[in-house]
Amino acid sequence: MSTDLNTLRQLAHLSRLEFNEGNEQKMLADLNEILNWVDQLNHLDTSNVEPLVHLSHELNVMRPDEPRNTVSHADGLKNAPRKDSDYFRVPKVLE
Repeated sequence: MSTDLNTLRQLAHLSRLEFNEGNEQKMLADLNEILNWVDQLNHLDTSNVEPLVHLSHELNVMRPDEPRNTVSHADGLKNAPRKDSDYFRVPKVLE
């Protein structure tokens, strides 16, 4: 499998890439090398290989979502830039 210079230029146009002459030849050689490597996968016997749905058989271990107070009211207001007794002071949003 091999790609020509015209195909590379079309791909570069679609990808919004620009290459000068030297980089264009290097990119063409690299692209052909990648495509040849991927083409080797077509020659492998995968008849006894099951399709992969997930990369891992591990399952997420979820804990139940239980509400609890982890920060006290006083600790929550301690670093507030502006506060008014028990509340945060914020700029007016609506007039």
